[in-house]
Amino acid sequence: MPSLKPDLVDKDKTASPRSTYRLIAFLSLAAFLLFKSAPFFLSNQPHPPSPDVYHKEDSTGQCVASTPPPASPPAPLNPWSSLTIPEIVQIQDWLFAPEQALNLTQVEVAVPSDNHIFLVEIYYPPKEAVLNYLSSPSTANPPPRFARVTLHHGAAQQPFVRNYLVGPLPIGPHTSMSPLTDIYQVDPIPYNARAWYINDWSSPEIYSNIAAPVAEAFKELFGGQAAGLPNDTLVAGGAGPFSYDGSFRRLWLSWRRSISGPFLHPLNFYQYIDISGTDTSQWKLLKTVYNHQIFDTTESFLEALHNGSLKRSPLPAQEDTDFSWSTRKRVGAQRDLDHLPGPRSVSFAGLRFRVDREQQYVSWMGWGLYLGFDRDMGLSLWDIRFRNERIIYELKPQEALAQYAGNDPFQSSTAWLDRYFGMGDCVRDLLPGYDCPYEAVYLPATTFGLTGLLSRERAICIFEHDSERPLTRHFGYDKDEFGAVKGYQLVIRSIVTAGNYDYLFDYIFHLDGTIEVRVSASGYLQAGYWDPDQRNYGARIWETTMGSLHDHVINYKVDLDIAGTANSLLKTTTRQEAVTHPWFDDDWGSEVIQQTIRREYITNENDALLKLPGNFQGGYSIVNQEERNKWGTIRGYAIHPGYSPIHTTVVGSKRALNNANWARYNLAVSRRKETEPSSSSIWNFNLPAAPPVDFHKFFDGENITQQDLVVWVNVGTHHLPQSEDAPNTRTNIATSSFFITPLNYFDYDVSIDSTNAILLQAPSKEGEPFSVNDYGVRPVHCIPQAPPPFEYAPVHTFDHRGEEVAFESVEAMRGASELYHRIKFGL
Repeated sequence: MPSLKPDLVDKDKTASPRSTYRLIAFLSLAAFLLFKSAPFFLSNQPHPPSPDVYHKEDSTGQCVASTPPPASPPAPLNPWSSLTIPEIVQIQDWLFAPEQALNLTQVEVAVPSDNHIFLVEIYYPPKEAVLNYLSSPSTANPPPRFARVTLHHGAAQQPFVRNYLVGPLPIGPHTSMSPLTDIYQVDPIPYNARAWYINDWSSPEIYSNIAAPVAEAFKELFGGQAAGLPNDTLVAGGAGPFSYDGSFRRLWLSWRRSISGPFLHPLNFYQYIDISGTDTSQWKLLKTVYNHQIFDTTESFLEALHNGSLKRSPLPAQEDTDFSWSTRKRVGAQRDLDHLPGPRSVSFAGLRFRVDREQQYVSWMGWGLYLGFDRDMGLSLWDIRFRNERIIYELKPQEALAQYAGNDPFQSSTAWLDRYFGMGDCVRDLLPGYDCPYEAVYLPATTFGLTGLLSRERAICIFEHDSERPLTRHFGYDKDEFGAVKGYQLVIRSIVTAGNYDYLFDYIFHLDGTIEVRVSASGYLQAGYWDPDQRNYGARIWETTMGSLHDHVINYKVDLDIAGTANSLLKTTTRQEAVTHPWFDDDWGSEVIQQTIRREYITNENDALLKLPGNFQGGYSIVNQEERNKWGTIRGYAIHPGYSPIHTTVVGSKRALNNANWARYNLAVSRRKETEPSSSSIWNFNLPAAPPVDFHKFFDGENITQQDLVVWVNVGTHHLPQSEDAPNTRTNIATSSFFITPLNYFDYDVSIDSTNAILLQAPSKEGEPFSVNDYGVRPVHCIPQAPPPFEYAPVHTFDHRGEEVAFESVEAMRGASELYHRIKFGL
């Protein structure tokens, strides 16, 4: 095999200068010719590579555009595709028709005492019907499409919330509507547990009963106002859950300054309010807490303010304080060479993944999958195949718990379940060059939102990147043992901003058949007011601001199909043993202390609520006992912990009781059922005593040997805040992940198939270089496409007729985005 450079020539001391010059000229010409023809005979291939593999070394032409080649989905229709805006409009028209007799009010003008539509979205079809279609898409019909519709029946004598199935779609003579009850353990949903509704805070009574009576105190204590005006300097944020069993709807308000990063500026002033029922005139203030002093009425609080008995919090006046520390504006001296743009990712030879934008299908290096998207949790992945075998039927986030602690009524009563707010609704358009590489491919998403139908063009990004480390490598001297495989990865990403926090959801595909599922957090802390009594619940990050201790736990559903749907749960552990062997001499003794492997099957659901073994000595896998690889070993995939494999710290809190019992484990395995599609629901948040989905009820003693199984996996972080969390939490620290990785599924490491690899052979003579085989895949030399000018626009919003509408103001956009985390009362 040819060397990368010509043979070294010993100097001939007797040679004349002229002959030496001739020799140098000859070797230079030879080196040039070798360099020009290197792609042909360095490749070790019988034929030169095709022209699209690389560009000529001296090319200075423009690189190919970052446009993905078309994909070829295994079926022509995506069974999990979202409803389009025209479909949603058609369904709404059908629901409003007099013959349905639903007495609906348009959501834009509805009040709590009206009937209105809360949600319209696709309802995922049964797995059996989908598999039947995917197995023979040319002959089998795709599953019929149905919509899930959620109605708030506020006008009923006893108001309630109910889910319905509407279909088949498109709307036609056979379309009907029936209650969707088989996936919920509570029906109907109590009205006090209903989902968040933007018009809850538009009633004048809310302001007059809660904020207006303490306007004098706001001015005197905080130098601010909350009068429902554009120049308000104070806003409130609500804690949740709002109900225990649906019998009431109450929440604590924490007052903050209305400035950039208001979540970091609490005022040590809290109000407990009752917003039960549908009559907003009856909504009222129940209690006020200021600087640990409790007042049952506004009058008693104001009396203490006036007579001097009120113990005041040390709080600088707004006009005397620089609050820019909570903004993202750059500070400090510029770092050395930071005036230069940093490196960026460029696919010089063109994108190496394929996309079908219409069907939301992606393929890359043997991988193929469909995408889905919904209001509750956003992005989901379906029918994930590798090397033409289905590995996963469904991979989807289920819920995100954030449970806080503190020595105040707000932090100590907060246990968010973010599905309630709609993680899909909270997806934001991604920032090119910051959230994703410039050359990333973006896909849209449409959801039924609180302010109308929401469409985002850059809801999802897809890109390939070099991990900048080899996936495998070894240095050696024997034949064909020295080389490396490049660690390329495909990333599918979506980012959610749920009030103060930003969550980055990543699905990372590897060349060896591994999938990495990763979630990272950024955004603002939900801060508490700092005083010495808070020292056990967080860290002081500013004069009067504390970063509050809390847990994040995010639950995923992984429906693995390992060589079919008949799968089992294998537990593997290692332990220490002491054994004696007759072959050892007396110098060391006959006893050896070493590790041993224990493998056992978990056969009952009740035994499948799992925590990882101590010291990570073992783990869990889904295997098919009837399928073996070439070596007679049972084929499977392991659930391997990545960063921060935690479960929740707090167990038994009434605010995260039966509604979040999935968070108590690292993972759990149950039999798959159409009646158990998710570990949570929107209404679990406000019904911790008796939630519509109680995860523990999935585990009822059934056999899980060679059954269709689902793995429920938790990731998260124990967030002990620190001053470096200001202004924003960092994604490099607040990250958690798990891996779904082959376990004897293949006969060998299939990443060795990659031609983006190198193989070196040791030289036969001392001093010569190693010879190289790069399989004809060589670096491309061309001028990258220029990044497009940066631009960012608000989400596209459509009304119930499908007509695009504009937000009236930035405040309106902000209110729709920050939800209960930032409440600005209206007059």
